[in-house]
Amino acid sequence: MLFVPLLVSSFLSIINIYAQANGQTSLDIEVQKGENWWGGAVTDGYQMPYTNGFSYDMYADNKGNQAQPLLLSNIGNVIWSEEPYKLTIEESKISIQPRGEVKNVKAGNTLREAYLYASKNYFAANGELPDELLFTAPQYNTWIELMYDQNQKDILSYAHAIVANGLPPGVLMIDDNWQQDYGNWNFRPDRFPDPKAMIEELHGMGFKVMLWVCPFVSPDSETYRKLAKKNMFLKNPDDMSLSTTPWIKGGQPAMIYWWNGVSAVLDLSNPASGTWFREELNKLVDTYHVDGFKLDAGDSYFYPEDLVSFKEGTSPNEQSALFGKIGLDFPLNEYRAMWKMAGLPLVQRLADKQHSWEDLNTLIPNIIAQGLMGYAFTCPDMIGGGEFQSFLNTETIDQNLIVRSAQVHALMPMMQFSVAPWRILDEEHMAAIKKAVQLRGEFVPVILDLAKQAAQTGEPIIRNMEYEFPKQGFELIRDQFMLGNTILVAPVLTEKGKRSVVLPKGKWKNLDGKTIRGNREIELEVKLDELPYFVKM
Repeated sequence: MLFVPLLVSSFLSIINIYAQANGQTSLDIEVQKGENWWGGAVTDGYQMPYTNGFSYDMYADNKGNQAQPLLLSNIGNVIWSEEPYKLTIEESKISIQPRGEVKNVKAGNTLREAYLYASKNYFAANGELPDELLFTAPQYNTWIELMYDQNQKDILSYAHAIVANGLPPGVLMIDDNWQQDYGNWNFRPDRFPDPKAMIEELHGMGFKVMLWVCPFVSPDSETYRKLAKKNMFLKNPDDMSLSTTPWIKGGQPAMIYWWNGVSAVLDLSNPASGTWFREELNKLVDTYHVDGFKLDAGDSYFYPEDLVSFKEGTSPNEQSALFGKIGLDFPLNEYRAMWKMAGLPLVQRLADKQHSWEDLNTLIPNIIAQGLMGYAFTCPDMIGGGEFQSFLNTETIDQNLIVRSAQVHALMPMMQFSVAPWRILDEEHMAAIKKAVQLRGEFVPVILDLAKQAAQTGEPIIRNMEYEFPKQGFELIRDQFMLGNTILVAPVLTEKGKRSVVLPKGKWKNLDGKTIRGNREIELEVKLDELPYFVKM
């Protein structure tokens, strides 16, 4: 077990507690020389620690991923608010425009001490863990292979091919368009003649099954008409005098534009909306023995502030958090968008990445950002990238990139495939994929133990070098990470097959079992099927 020290009161001092009162619209927090900051939006992880000129307004904008009203510094400072705020990083100060009380706490002298204080006081871990299969085996998502043509025949073929190609069964996620309509959460009979038999067959092969869902409801549907009568949607303002479209009336359900068209969105400030949604999901569990759900969308920007909610004053950010609470009913869950809700047994995936080396380089710093914001149970998108356009032309697929992406995933909390590697890779590259999966299998006891510890202590599973080795000049390292406090992982992130690794002080054992002295930078030539890692002795 990792030892988590108690924060002794003598090391803890509250510098300031600011309130948005007396007309105060902004506040400045001094930045010390050599002080660096992490936090805010996970999407910006690759820019952390922040540099002069960075700015972000958290209100109604989660940047397509998780967001948290938290900033942490490498000298132990914490900035927190229960409400979203706008922050601007300047050379000698952080300028904050608050929407509520902002706390600035001196919690210790290191990034770790700052994080542990924030975790304990603002988003304490509740002791619960998502379904262990998410950690112990690879995950498989049907999106890249089937896109909007989700169907029983091809899903079963995909699952059988996973096993036939020597990969272990795990969680299988059936993605968007299995359903009859948005809000009509029933299997399409033209594509799923016997969904219960399909899920029984998948269970028999060793898979657990998740279904994609979202908080939208298609207009001009029976479900829409029923829920509209019960005030379950966000509504247009009553005063539409400035509207140039006379057929859009005040007080009607608002239409939200999102990536799949135009829909009404559940107003989860109305308890009846959340109850209805949970009941629909539980019907799928009871009827078909579905194991869990991928809860997509829920981004705060899908809840414009000029719309009317059931509970007056419910902010876009609060709506996003309410959608997050639904996943607490299902140990097998996954989210891409989130506001707050850290420290809870919710799986947080990185936003969809392009099939590119540039995007591959964002995985490590963004996963680190998730951990520093209290989201320990994380998944680094899909192997090779989750943007389906990247895979429409097989001639543009970079086989080396697929392998290196799998190696980044291998020693992360979770590992998720979508594009079928056996379809796009030659024998050499497929063998390298299998080796990465095998390596993960060897580390599953370590990963699962760290996940269980995170459920108790809140401490991140994946940590940056500054977190574990403070004040040694490692704050800008973004291309290697610590799995727990003893395993340093340094994946190859370029086409060259070589990289440098910074080893802190002490003795380290490399993947060949050789002992290496630290406190230096080493250069490595890395074979296609190798993932460099070092164990602290």
